[in-house]
Amino acid sequence: MQDWKLKQRRTIRIIGTAAAVLSLILASGRLGPRTVAAGQDPSSTNVVAIDNFTFTPTELAIPAGTQVTWINKDDVPHTVVSVDHKFKSRALDTDEKFSFVFQTPGKYQYFCSVHPMMIGMIIVK
Repeated sequence: MQDWKLKQRRTIRIIGTAAAVLSLILASGRLGPRTVAAGQDPSSTNVVAIDNFTFTPTELAIPAGTQVTWINKDDVPHTVVSVDHKFKSRALDTDEKFSFVFQTPGKYQYFCSVHPMMIGMIIVK
């Protein structure tokens, strides 16, 4: 039982470190988020592709009442989980989708619970 708890603590530490490193990289501007503004082609702007362990676009600005759809284009399962527990997908296999309608203005950070270094944000105006 002790070995399991030790492994769990190490895993949590590694995940926390990876998230901190990614935040620093994004803050430095080297991997600046790709933002898509509302008002562009709605068929493509309300879709977030999950590919190569990345959410694209990393940030998406939309008006309130808009549905966003995530599509997993990767060869491995991913999830879409809101940091503030507003939405959560099941594990999405290749070509599977998850959608959520954003009613309230604000910033919604999310990540993949399987690969926590994968992060994104929806900005609802």
